[in-house]
Amino acid sequence: MIDLYFAATPNGLKLRLYLEETGLAHRVVPVKLSAGEQFQPEFLAISPNNKIPAIVDHAPADGGEPLAVFESGAILLYLARKTGLLWPREERAQLQATQWLFWQMAGLGPMAGQAGHFRAHAPEAVPYAIERYTREVKRLFGALDRQLQGCDFIVGETYSIADIACYPWIVPHAGLGQTLADTPNLQAWFERIRARPATQRAYQGVDDPYAKTANFSDEERKVLFGQGAQK
Repeated sequence: MIDLYFAATPNGLKLRLYLEETGLAHRVVPVKLSAGEQFQPEFLAISPNNKIPAIVDHAPADGGEPLAVFESGAILLYLARKTGLLWPREERAQLQATQWLFWQMAGLGPMAGQAGHFRAHAPEAVPYAIERYTREVKRLFGALDRQLQGCDFIVGETYSIADIACYPWIVPHAGLGQTLADTPNLQAWFERIRARPATQRAYQGVDDPYAKTANFSDEERKVLFGQGAQK
């Protein structure tokens, strides 16, 4: 049994997707970010960076005590290597999946997150930031579009954790200032994954995180966007 500490952000939805696709036994533990539940000592013991998602695996492969894992990319890699599910069999394909997983973690996620923040959640418009991050997301979409040329999935014909990691950051493309018509390979891939039953289950009732209709109170905004150093 896996406990998934979850909120419906792109990073949280990676693990929902993985668990829906694989059917691994799990329990979802909601974490209300706007209420500051990510700062509770019980959660910090699992995820010291106070971010979701995080998991506790109650049946780790070494047979030891329950194992806590934080950071969405690390969790995906841990589960894929442990179970062999959504993990390519060949070593070179595994390397490809790992490279694109790291690409998402280091580039697509952070840049898209900044684009979404400045376009939808910043208290005032910052034109330079909006243009800077929107342009970088467009470049990253183009890189993924080129990788998908002639392929159904990021690692050839194998649906893997690379796809799982990237898809939730493509879902809010409109709020990121992008149109998928500019990247036809990416658009076909996106529609292919969106049609999967596991994807539809994972996204049931999920709102666009970068919709401009989001209406946070001053206290919620402070909790979500005003965090400083914690001792």
